[in-house]
Amino acid sequence: MHKKILLINDMAGYGKVALSAMIPVLSHMKYEVFNLPTALVSNTLDYGKFDILETTDYMRNSMKVWDELGFEFDAISTGFIVSEEQAKLVAEFCACKSAGKGALGGKKGAAVFTDPIMGDDGKLYNGVTENTVQMMRRLISAADYIVPNYTEAAYLAQIPYCPEGASADEIYAMIDRLRTLGAKSVIITSIVMKDTEKKSVMGYDFLKKDYFKLDFDEIPVRFPGTGDIFSSVLMGGILEGNDLKSATQRAMDTVRNMIVENQNNKDKYKGIPLELCMEALDR
Repeated sequence: MHKKILLINDMAGYGKVALSAMIPVLSHMKYEVFNLPTALVSNTLDYGKFDILETTDYMRNSMKVWDELGFEFDAISTGFIVSEEQAKLVAEFCACKSAGKGALGGKKGAAVFTDPIMGDDGKLYNGVTENTVQMMRRLISAADYIVPNYTEAAYLAQIPYCPEGASADEIYAMIDRLRTLGAKSVIITSIVMKDTEKKSVMGYDFLKKDYFKLDFDEIPVRFPGTGDIFSSVLMGGILEGNDLKSATQRAMDTVRNMIVENQNNKDKYKGIPLELCMEALDR
């Protein structure tokens, strides 16, 4: 029987980001995919003009109906959260459905994957407040796997962001701080390493009790939605039974291959045309 994954994220009407990116990737990986949109967005934000409809009431009502119908999931993935009210709602839902350590140890309950989307390049996104960050700390306490970028990890851990980069020891200390908040396995992406031109993804595998560091050469092309693709492939790999380091490397390789294949696309704002490059998932 295929595993059931619930995706809690926003849905863009134009562009391959968030749910529009994650659903096709995980469906291709043969998972049964369900979704709970946190917002309906007209298009990717890179275009500079957009409309957004918050769906908090719909989410609350849907959760109630699903509970009455007895719906269960093998994994829950959380992404973009619009408001503090939503953050609280999602945190309570995940805490209720999660098995915590049991999700990693085979007991009944959903494994929770959280991408705490809040900021980048050392700054929070417009509309994200310190109260939102505090609520996100509550959300990651219910997570089996969290995937913040360096900026988000710094805010969550309350450790200063360093524009010129960080050392491996500093990132490991940041990971340990996040683990004290309740997160189990931690992956930090987009890390600028101090005294080197490389970037890295670093993490801690709760099951293996082991830290790891994976370097990569950045391709100077930006596509929205690559983080969503990364999170999807990572989650799919873990649910297949791969260890965290292997699943992370596969996600990094997949995103890189897709960027290379599409780096000459004229309109990069709409993201990577996934329907044209799904073979990258099978390599």
